[in-house]
Amino acid sequence: MNKNIKETYKNVYFIGIGGVSMSGLAEILNGMGIAVSGTDIKPSAATKRLENLGIHVNYGHKGENIKDGTDLVVYTAAVKEDNPEVEAAREKGIETVERADLLGAIMSNYSHSIAVSGTHGKTTTTSMISEILLAADADPTITVGGTLSTIGGNIKVGKSGYFVAEACEYHNSFLKFNPYIGIILNVEADHLDFFKDIDEIKESFKKFALNVPKEGRVIINHEAYGVEYITSGLNSDVITFGLTSGADWYAENIVHEPDGTNSFDAVFKGKNSGRISLKIPGEHNILNALAACAASYSLGISMENIIKGLDSYTGVNRRFQRKGEFNGVKVIDDYAHHPSEIKATLAAAKNVEHNKIWCVFQPHTYTRAKALFEEFGKAFSDADKIIVADIYAAREKDTGLINAEDIAQKIRSNDKDAVYLGNFDSIVDYIKSTACPGDLLITMGAGDVYLVGERLVSQ
Repeated sequence: MNKNIKETYKNVYFIGIGGVSMSGLAEILNGMGIAVSGTDIKPSAATKRLENLGIHVNYGHKGENIKDGTDLVVYTAAVKEDNPEVEAAREKGIETVERADLLGAIMSNYSHSIAVSGTHGKTTTTSMISEILLAADADPTITVGGTLSTIGGNIKVGKSGYFVAEACEYHNSFLKFNPYIGIILNVEADHLDFFKDIDEIKESFKKFALNVPKEGRVIINHEAYGVEYITSGLNSDVITFGLTSGADWYAENIVHEPDGTNSFDAVFKGKNSGRISLKIPGEHNILNALAACAASYSLGISMENIIKGLDSYTGVNRRFQRKGEFNGVKVIDDYAHHPSEIKATLAAAKNVEHNKIWCVFQPHTYTRAKALFEEFGKAFSDADKIIVADIYAAREKDTGLINAEDIAQKIRSNDKDAVYLGNFDSIVDYIKSTACPGDLLITMGAGDVYLVGERLVSQ
């Protein structure tokens, strides 16, 4: 598509406009003065926000929604080729592009774009960088995969050359970006319904790094899988981060408080750059903060504003989000759905004052459950009680090759107390009758498992 967006496109239609990323992109184009409309399955907070901005939203996918005069139709990777609106657009000869194409084109219009990639941690790190840029009065444009309270949503349209966004490897979407700063948080096996194996994933991240221009920076976890291969022969400079002194940016004197907060000294090339305090727990979030430090400092942001921005960061929805209490039991919700994320989140929970840690886990997609079956079995070592809900199918159909009860059994084979209960009614009843005051409950997964905690807190 033409990267000169404002002059090229006058009427843009979004299929699935209520999605987290799609709604943000729609809002950015609307802010450019482009006529935006779209469709979604049903009303939501996101579609209401768009409608309040004057954007027309249709509900239900119908070919007649695509009007003459539309010059660009945007869709997500989840939209099938036989979608009636996609078919109607192509019959009319209207240009159709995938969401990542549009995001890449938008990004090219900013002098200092930051793309945050990695198997996990993207939303948190994007949000941390956003807070830092806001603290520095840099007026960035932000698109993030969760609700950031500071901006009152997942999108902010700024007027400067700063643009910060998540960059997902699924379907190689992030290869459509040419960011000034490309961040690689980690490289792990995931999305194995698309990638063949971890080495194909590593190759994809290498290509992403190669897309960063000579004057830019690649910022990468110095312990990421394949880091030497990914960083060899790049056009740009490379900056590493990690928890040990082998990295350019690293942490010293880490302190975990009983309330879940963290603090540490941020060290850059052997020099203590300042004490950073985080209101969220876990060493994985210290790594995310170091990546944010590296990116912001490379942009010329002062350490004073970096420290101020990170201090003001309180998290985003579904990332170790405190939901409340019931009967003296603390309730937290987290988006973790990959074994590494589960381990990191439960390790963080151990640093929060508690008696027992309960984890209600909802597996996400059949392909991930099957491909990482062994890893899921070992991921819950820091939980005392594990309840496994039915698999959240998302974009997939049940293959019959794996189910949630298999996962519960696999967890039990690693000497953990795990049960399969399936539906949320049974889970809520079981927790109410068994959990004790002082316990900590984490609902975990990328589906709708957060409803379990919300039901308990509201009773």
